[in-house]
Amino acid sequence: MRFEDFAKAHGIIIDRLVMHKNMRVPTTDHPRKRNGTYKFLGHVGFVRNFATMDKPAVWFDDTNTITPEMRIKSIKDYDKQRKLDADKASKKAGWIMHQTSLDFHPYLASKGFEYEVGNVWDTGTEKLLVIPMRIGTRLVGCQLISDKGNKKFLYGQTSKGATLTMNAKGFPIFCEGYATALSVKEVLKASNIPYCIHVCFSANNMEFIAGQFSNGIVIADNDDSHTGEFVAKKTGKPYWISPTVGEDFNDFHKRVGTFQASKSLREILTQYKLAA
Repeated sequence: MRFEDFAKAHGIIIDRLVMHKNMRVPTTDHPRKRNGTYKFLGHVGFVRNFATMDKPAVWFDDTNTITPEMRIKSIKDYDKQRKLDADKASKKAGWIMHQTSLDFHPYLASKGFEYEVGNVWDTGTEKLLVIPMRIGTRLVGCQLISDKGNKKFLYGQTSKGATLTMNAKGFPIFCEGYATALSVKEVLKASNIPYCIHVCFSANNMEFIAGQFSNGIVIADNDDSHTGEFVAKKTGKPYWISPTVGEDFNDFHKRVGTFQASKSLREILTQYKLAA
């Protein structure tokens, strides 16, 4: 199997194959984002869809003679480099957070939170909203969001198991995006319901994080690929999902308002006896 076909089988879209570089590319489930990555070395390659894979899949060229020792060495070398990159990303995230200040941001305003402040990093050419990502108390990376809503993570950062947690006084709620979390927070505060929201940044990571808890509810994105609902069902937990394809909870909240969004979410919570 060619590397391009192997990548396609894992949902990775490669328009032009580039060798010896880590490339961020779109995926079949998120074709308008660069939610996938690959590295092609000729006789070996690595691909990863961040929404559906917690680690890279490895391809070997079956037309060449590659010994088992060569295969093992290739994987070990790649893993070693990944660890070095993850350490660099963690340090860079700490540096970035020290450059931020609390401020308003166009992205938050576009999501219905004009008066919400966040960590904003002025790079000199643009102002990025910075969402810290932690595993336990350790800062492992961050999500950077432009004023137009373009999102990216730091190169090489560890994403599996990384979250942003809002509050810690109630039952667990798991969601993918920061804006979704803000909408859930506003709706639950309006209903006076205690919560602990875990922003998981991807569907795959949401499944992993939710699996560490015995209870809770998943707030699923109703994306075109149905990845959000598929993952929500895999967690085995109750889940909320918008009736409209293409909407996440923030989209739903903006469309129907806080009262109706609160009513919709409370119906799920009450059904599963998660709220009085």
